[in-house]
Amino acid sequence: MNAVAARISSKVLRPRREKVVIVTRKTALEELVSRFNTVGQARFYLEHAGQDFAPIEQAHRQYQTVLDGVRGLVPAGIKQQVIDRAFLPQFTFDQSDLIVTVGPDGLVVNTAKYLDGQPIVAANPDPTKIEGVLLPFTLKNLWSAVTASLYGEPAIRKITMAEAVLNDGQKLFAFNDLFIGAKSHVSARYRIETHGESEAQSSSGIIVSTGAGSTGWLRSVYAGATRVVEALGGSVVSPPDGGRFPWDAEKLIFTVREPWPSKSTGAHLAYGVITPTAPLTIRSEMAENGVIFSDGVEADYLAFTSGITATIRVSDKKANLVMPG
Repeated sequence: MNAVAARISSKVLRPRREKVVIVTRKTALEELVSRFNTVGQARFYLEHAGQDFAPIEQAHRQYQTVLDGVRGLVPAGIKQQVIDRAFLPQFTFDQSDLIVTVGPDGLVVNTAKYLDGQPIVAANPDPTKIEGVLLPFTLKNLWSAVTASLYGEPAIRKITMAEAVLNDGQKLFAFNDLFIGAKSHVSARYRIETHGESEAQSSSGIIVSTGAGSTGWLRSVYAGATRVVEALGGSVVSPPDGGRFPWDAEKLIFTVREPWPSKSTGAHLAYGVITPTAPLTIRSEMAENGVIFSDGVEADYLAFTSGITATIRVSDKKANLVMPG
């Protein structure tokens, strides 16, 4: 659908979605102003530290220009709301919302876990600096995606998510990965159970990765394990394509970081696959500081202390990323 046809359609078709929620993130300049109160004071501090302030101002202007452009693309009569990503945990999305993210890939990741099937149109505010694996749109081709999502059936790529469900009913979703362990650099103690096997463990925590996250934290785990084995004179075959697996694969991969074998703890169940019929169960044995967080956001966590059992499974909820038609 070209821009002219899209504009005509927006006038004659009844929208299927009532509001566009635009999710943003603070620019480096805005974060500096939050710290130093004014642009002048921020410039003074950085320039006296030997840092060029001009690129920070330019990046801010670029972002604001794109954000203004995105807001201008929302058709007349459709409500719009702009929220900063800091408010995502408290924000209530309506089922009829269309979500537009303006920021790097991490903004899509942070946003998706708070949604319940609403489509995400992900805009890259600066393709010259942001790789944008999850960002198929720029300001140039965003209009057709927004219009198709509001008035028709957009092309959707479904992305499998992970979820942690506690025995007290609390839930936490993950787009890329979950971390289960201790809040600080001390050993996490727990009992792990998968595929009918159970083991008490003491480790640096457990990472659970989705297909979308398989090129991130999980890839670094594979790389580290491979190099350690090689340094010890062993031989190991790395997973195909660096361990990457499809975004929509109905599975998760878990790895235990640095499991400690002792008289009371084991290191046998250190790696495995979670499927819809084979979840991972972890029972905390930590009196304090046990946590579960997702996608690197440590501030938004579930307490995971003694008496709490977490079931890690493939979530029924999927992230719906709008793709170019």
